[in-house]
Parts: sequence; structure tokens; C-alpha cells
Amino acid sequence: MKIHLPVDFVCGDKFDANCNVKEFNLNTGIEDGWAGYDMGKESRKNISEVVKRAKTIVWNGPQGVFEFEKFKAGSISLLNDIMEATKNGATSIVGGGDSVALVQSVKGAEQKLSHVSTGGGASLELLEGKILPGIDYLTNKEDLDKLLRTA
Repeated sequence: MKIHLPVDFVCGDKFDANCNVKEFNLNTGIEDGWAGYDMGKESRKNISEVVKRAKTIVWNGPQGVFEFEKFKAGSISLLNDIMEATKNGATSIVGGGDSVALVQSVKGAEQKLSHVSTGGGASLELLEGKILPGIDYLTNKEDLDKLLRTA
């Protein structure tokens, strides 16, 4: 397995929608007084290539501070790539409240993905192989019989 990380960054001089914006990359590093709030154009291009090849996509968390217009390009780019991959046959699983908020901010996006859930942490635990308490309860015959008798 290969992990793909950003190589360039869209940064702000403060955590604010009206901050100054400057781009940095791995060679320059991020200067003192600046923080990375989105991935840059080269990173978006690199990630897009990976998503195009994927058959299964698990996305848990936006790429940047998408709530601020200046820092939403990476997240929107990835969302568009995942929707296109899904259209081409990939299975897409989007989890977590922030991810869902991003998806819902784009009209019709939710219908272009395989699965969207606010249960980001639970989704990751399930993929990790952990037994989720609710599923365990519903699959335990004795507990299920009790539940059905009280319904």
C-alpha cells in the first residue's frame, strides 16, 4: 500500500475567512506565521490520478478548511473526482460529519456516491474489524428476542 500525501499547500496567516493567502510546497516549507489550510494544485492533480485508478474509495475528512472559500478547492476537487470514479464503477464510502457537510454543500452530490454516513469514527472501526455495539446487539439472538418482545 502506498500513502499519498500533499506536496503543496494553500496557507493562511490566520484561521479566518478573510486571512491573507500564500502557497508553499515541500521544497520551501511553510514559513513561520502561516498554517496549511488546503492542498495545492499539484497535490490535487496527484490525488486525482490515484482516485481515477481506485475501485474502492473510503473518504473520512475534507482536505482543508472547506468552510472558508479560500480553502475549499482541495475538498471540492476530491469530491468531484470521487463522484466521477463512482460513476465509472468504483464504490465510494464517505464518512464523518464534516465530510457529509461538504457533500451536502454541493447540490446532488450525495446521490452520486455509493454510501454517505455521519458515522465517520464508527465506519473506521468497522473497517478495522471491530464489533460495533449496535450491530452486536442486533445480531445477538437473545438480545434481539428481548427487543422484539418489548416492541
